Order: sequence, then structure tokens, then C-alpha cells
Amino acid sequence: MPSKLDASSFAPMPTRRRVLFAAAAAGVGTAHAADEPAPPLTTTTATIPMAVPSTEVVYESVVDLAPTVQLGMSPLGQRRMVPITGGTFEGPRLRGIVIPGGADRQLVRRDGSVALDAIYELQTDDGVIISVRNRVLSRRPKDAPAYVFSNIELTAPEGRYGWLNDFVYVGTLNSLRPQRAAVVIRAFRVV
Repeated sequence: MPSKLDASSFAPMPTRRRVLFAAAAAGVGTAHAADEPAPPLTTTTATIPMAVPSTEVVYESVVDLAPTVQLGMSPLGQRRMVPITGGTFEGPRLRGIVIPGGADRQLVRRDGSVALDAIYELQTDDGVIISVRNRVLSRRPKDAPAYVFSNIELTAPEGRYGWLNDFVYVGTLNSLRPQRAAVVIRAFRVV
């Protein structure tokens, strides 16, 4: 089981894009005071204040993987599937195991980017099953930093984990290969 987590352990590495976005969100380099709303993107939306989303950590999972199964070329690119064989997850309000049996269907696009669509289940330490659909886009452009972010859908039964049904989630994905046939997925709630 991963060690105890807090939001500070997930601070992203600063990139030029993040620094510029943070500066724009903070009003740095503009004529606006810090307590004024951000300027509108268009004159049509001038009366609508811009809300900049933030995130909170929900969990970190280590998902174990079987060898990749090649599914053949399609008009859009190379298809493949990676079976999910287990793993663990832990966050501030939940923890448990990744149930074996899910899979990550992947499309290696002709431009070299990889679109992933993983569907699997988590089981909390008190026996509740949470369904996960994680859609990831992985791009590694030659002249820019790698981009590996996801849109995560969580579906939980009503009750103790019902709050998971009420938010939008984004995530990151990092490979643990070659040390381990697994990936680390960090899920964040958009607030």
C-alpha cells in the first residue's frame, strides 16, 4: 500500500506553460489589481467573471499491467490492449485495491500520440466497488514538454462514497517501467 498522501506530495513540476498560466491567473504582468476578476476572453463575455478551476487530491493508484496485446492497424493507427492485473490505491478519504480484470485499450495515432481508454474497478478496504473510466492523451512533441493528462470518470454506489459521483476528475499517468510493469495514476477532483 502506498504511504500516506497529502496534496503537497503531488505538486507538479513547473513548466513554462504552468508558470505562464499561473502568472495569468494571478494577474501578473497585467494592469489589473489582484482582487479584480480576470479580464474576459472576448467582449461578448465581458460581464461574466472567469472562474479558474483548482484541484484537490482524491487518490494515487499503482495499477499492475500484463504484457501488451497487439490488436492490429486501423485507419486511425495501431490498436493495442493492456490487461489490468491488480494494484492498490490510497487517498485522504479512501483506499483499497485495483480489481484484476479491467483493460486499457490504446490507439497509437499516426502522429505518434497515444489515446488510452481504461475501464476497471477499485475495491475500497471496506468492500465498496467504484467503477473507473480513465481516458488519457499522451503526446511527446519534439519541441515541447510531454503531455500526459486524463479525464477520469468515477462511479460509486450511494452511501459512504457517493460524493465521488458529484465531481469532475482529471489525472496524471506515469509509467513505472522497467522497474515494475505498472503505472501510477493520480486522480484530482476539480473544485
